[in-house]
Amino acid sequence: MPRRSRKVPPALDHEVIESLREHEILSSDISKQFEKKLTFGERLSDSIAAFGGSWTFIIFFSAVLFVWVVANSFILANRAFDPYPYILMNLVLSALAALQAPVIMMSQNRSEARDRLRGENDYKINLKAELEIRHLHEKLDHLLRRQYNRLFELQQIQIELLEELGQKRRGSTPAASAPPASV
Repeated sequence: MPRRSRKVPPALDHEVIESLREHEILSSDISKQFEKKLTFGERLSDSIAAFGGSWTFIIFFSAVLFVWVVANSFILANRAFDPYPYILMNLVLSALAALQAPVIMMSQNRSEARDRLRGENDYKINLKAELEIRHLHEKLDHLLRRQYNRLFELQQIQIELLEELGQKRRGSTPAASAPPASV
């Protein structure tokens, strides 16, 4: 079991070890799994938060505020429904901010939960990859040891054959090169 520098639930380690044992793929698409679990309200709050944090919203809302001010200051100067200092507009803006803030916070909480799931998935994948690489290193080391042993055996056989050849040459050379015997 590898040493961990941070606290990780043992269930994650067990899941990784089980996937190694069963030769299963561990990676998964967290976003799709997470999206399947969302309720209508959660999807709506995500859409509102996405729109509220976009340039489209900023430009649209700036245009609405500009039309509000122009309409109440110049066009409807005598019959303005919200004359200067635009108290009704301030009330609408406050109500919008009061409603939009919790919706954005709910969306951020879900985003954080999604990121946490991604982090756990990344951890499991990285741990499995590390263990697989370690296992491959062990296999390579084993194969190299076997090859070294076999090469050593072959080298010993070659040395013995060379020594045998050397002895045969030495044994046949003196007889062939001996001076002829005198009669």
